[in-house]
Amino acid sequence: MIYYENLALLNQQFSEELQHVFQEVLAEGWFIEGRRLGQFEAEFAAYCQVKYCIGVSNGLDALKLALIALDLPPQSEIIVPAHTFIATILSVIHAGHIPVLIEPDMATYNINPQQIEEKISSKTRALLAVHLYGKMCNMSVLIEIAHKYNLYLIEDAAQAHGARYNHQVAGSFGDMAAFSFYPSKNLGALGDAGAVISNHSRYALKLKALRNYGSSEKYHYEMIGHNNRLDELQAAFLSVKLRYLDQINAHKRQLARIYLQYLKEDFIKPQVHPDYEDVFHIFAIRHPQRDQLKAYLIDKGIQTGIHYPIPPHRQNALKSYFVGENYPLCEEIHKTILSLPISFIHKEEEIYQIIDVMNQFSM
Repeated sequence: MIYYENLALLNQQFSEELQHVFQEVLAEGWFIEGRRLGQFEAEFAAYCQVKYCIGVSNGLDALKLALIALDLPPQSEIIVPAHTFIATILSVIHAGHIPVLIEPDMATYNINPQQIEEKISSKTRALLAVHLYGKMCNMSVLIEIAHKYNLYLIEDAAQAHGARYNHQVAGSFGDMAAFSFYPSKNLGALGDAGAVISNHSRYALKLKALRNYGSSEKYHYEMIGHNNRLDELQAAFLSVKLRYLDQINAHKRQLARIYLQYLKEDFIKPQVHPDYEDVFHIFAIRHPQRDQLKAYLIDKGIQTGIHYPIPPHRQNALKSYFVGENYPLCEEIHKTILSLPISFIHKEEEIYQIIDVMNQFSM
């Protein structure tokens, strides 16, 4: 069986270092807001080429706190992609605002910049750009739109650790950017973890207080805050794995190149462009008979995934927010998308094996 992902096997490669820092943190006996958090924050900020990193509890909390830190009027409208993981939209709702969905560009599956301006109203305050599957959005156009309409620009870089657009790192374009370090990400913790990065000191100071009950000084509370801290142990694990992120990304790019070169044109493959350095958190192809293809592959001993089977606007939790709204392009992606194995532990020969099996699939 070729598994879609095997996190136990993946982390075995870092086992000695992870166990070492675990023992160090255990011996130190300081588990919340200590030197390990500060170390990782400094390292990740430097990696992303920004001034500040604020570690938080997970990716959803990173997005939520970033939006709260903007101090927008209640029920502001936030532009978000229709095709995204539900956390993007939940963050807008949790922050007390209204998500306004934009259909995807079918070439990249990211937000279509050409459809944004028609959805901007007098209540629009921010644009939330999602770098889905490890491919960055067209940031030049999004920055131009944000400036034209005086909108804040937030990046959801939860799937784009180390991705680049015109050689600039994901997360370094907007007012703030949110990351998830969910275990399956290219930079994954051993549990839930996240971060917000920014070049603005006012946001960094506010986020540090927001994540810690609204306090920047012990037992003194300046604002209504939350308990969304990144703990010392996950920070220590992330410092270990950050050293390998470029190696992980390079390996996944090589596996993607093999898929792109040898998979038949029967499958709609991700488009690549010289301006984008994709990191392939997910290698997603599309096929009109996705479900039959998935079943065929599992029968041949190849496990795949679907990101995602139900679009956000069709989820029971969100139906009331989008009554009467239709997003046919988004729904077409969700009906046909299939994620192929592509991780740091997959070998090139396994990818060739998958390709050989896929190329024999007939409708």
